Amino acid sequence: MEVTFKGKECQLVGNPPKVGEKMPEFTVINKNGQKITNQDLLGKTTLISVVPDINTSVCSIQTKKFNQTMDQYPDVNFLTVSTNTIEDQQKWCAAEGVKNMQLVSDEGHSFGEATGLLIPEMGILARSVWVLDKDGMIIYRQIVDEITDEPNYAAALEELK
Repeated sequence: MEVTFKGKECQLVGNPPKVGEKMPEFTVINKNGQKITNQDLLGKTTLISVVPDINTSVCSIQTKKFNQTMDQYPDVNFLTVSTNTIEDQQKWCAAEGVKNMQLVSDEGHSFGEATGLLIPEMGILARSVWVLDKDGMIIYRQIVDEITDEPNYAAALEELK
């Protein structure tokens, strides 16, 4: 699968899973250095917001938009995944006042490889939004064609209702 970055085509490492499939096994690291796997997300609906680099404007906007709506969905896991280090993510959270959204690091590329979202030549993930049901099945996915564009927030949040 391909996406573009400022109009230039970028090849993903694989073919991302589709709606109706189970989210593949992955491991990411939370701010405390603890491993989080997709098994840890079972039992609740989960929204996974994937951003290429938290320190860029569109990624920052995307993360803040989902952070602002979290309180309306107390029974939903919200995660933002990027390949940034935990330290980078925590500095960003402190600077932006983001306290609720859980940022997790895919510095080791487990999530990117498992989901096919890794762009190997750039070492980043393709911008996307995923909603999983409480059993880990994908009920919504948007892989944004142009990495510098924002996702469709309304469509993703509609799936949480």
